[in-house]
Amino acid sequence: MVITLNGAKCEISDGTTLDELLTSLAGSSRGSAAVVDGEVVPRATWGQFPILEGQVVELITAVQGG
Repeated sequence: MVITLNGAKCEISDGTTLDELLTSLAGSSRGSAAVVDGEVVPRATWGQFPILEGQVVELITAVQGG
């Protein structure tokens, strides 16, 4: 299925959860925040939050550095 991820079209597998999506992209969900269709999704629900066809997903990951 196709979603919009951080402003770009992205194809993901049906049934992918928000936690699975973030882990596949960043390797971990630590230090991250997620917004789906303009709404912040609480971290506690990511494992049970299915991504649906056509949704707009913004993933924000904190990065250490200087």
